[in-house]
Amino acid sequence: MNGLVAIAAAIAVFTGVGAGIGIGIATSKAAEGVSRQPEAAGQIRGITLLGAVLAEATAIYGLFIAILLYLKLG
Repeated sequence: MNGLVAIAAAIAVFTGVGAGIGIGIATSKAAEGVSRQPEAAGQIRGITLLGAVLAEATAIYGLFIAILLYLKLG
């Protein structure tokens, strides 16, 4: 049973990969947007930060679930 809990925890932590990819894509698109419309840099920065926070929250939820799985079932 311990091996299955470890696998489940690893899958839950794997959400960090998706968050990293999402933040990378958002930052890339923000840089493109600022280069095309420098006057909208403030709005683009705000939207990008909001997206990064939401993506990072997903990773934190995955870590939290992994810790709960490991402590309760491990």
